[in-house]
Amino acid sequence: MTAYPDKYLKEILQRTKVVAVVGVSMNPVRPSYYVARYLSLKGFTVIPVNPGHAGKELFGQTVRASLSEISEPVDMVDIFRRSEAVPPIVDEALDVLPKLRTVWMQIGVENADAAAKAQGQGMDVIMNRCPKIEYQRLFGELRLGGFATGVISSKI
Repeated sequence: MTAYPDKYLKEILQRTKVVAVVGVSMNPVRPSYYVARYLSLKGFTVIPVNPGHAGKELFGQTVRASLSEISEPVDMVDIFRRSEAVPPIVDEALDVLPKLRTVWMQIGVENADAAAKAQGQGMDVIMNRCPKIEYQRLFGELRLGGFATGVISSKI
């Protein structure tokens, strides 16, 4: 897994308010659905993007066919697509989302060329990580499931 300092990840998650989730599913058992749902329950505005479900409602938002259909400012694009599908998504994001600050690629998704292009335009880029898992880990929620986060300790 790609290494990122906790401080860097935490800063990104704290400053992010609006997340466009590319490849979101309408199926509640799919990771893209429950990650997007979790983020929306944590107060993020989640804009679902999936051409196969365009026009439907999900998490209080209309599903968009593409990033170019989003008119509101987006802080982060979270990509749930195969690694080889990432470059055109990043290209579109850089072209149509002027307030974008972060490109986040989900677990198992990495594309060094697309990352370099986004970083070259001033974006923060995270690859092969999940914002839900990182949020839970960094803000102490995983302890509820028995995971040691290092955020809370019983050591004196």
